[in-house]
Amino acid sequence: MSRELKQFGLTHEQYNVLRILKGKSPEEMCVKDIAGRMIEKSSNVPRIIDRLVLKKLVKRTTDANDKRHTVMSLTAAGLNILELSTQRINAVFEQNVHLAETDAARLNELLEIIRQKES
Repeated sequence: MSRELKQFGLTHEQYNVLRILKGKSPEEMCVKDIAGRMIEKSSNVPRIIDRLVLKKLVKRTTDANDKRHTVMSLTAAGLNILELSTQRINAVFEQNVHLAETDAARLNELLEIIRQKES
């Protein structure tokens, strides 16, 4: 997966942040909320977001309700690169991992149970 993401100029952590933001879109998210959803909990989320802002994939703005907070959202370029990189990752995954639809659904259920227990 690293090789595929590298083609798009992304790291695993950056890709994860883009996916998290897309999952909440069109809502904006603060750093704390993004960090709470990260796969790798030790990630330096502010640094990751800074790099995504420099790449113009994420937009940082002031929270309309609380001017002391900043919030992030995907840009059109961020959404585009996320879609393209996800298509590539899915294609590689389908070539290498063969799961029946029912097995994939069960795996998702089990992962959701694990996520809920972590929260």
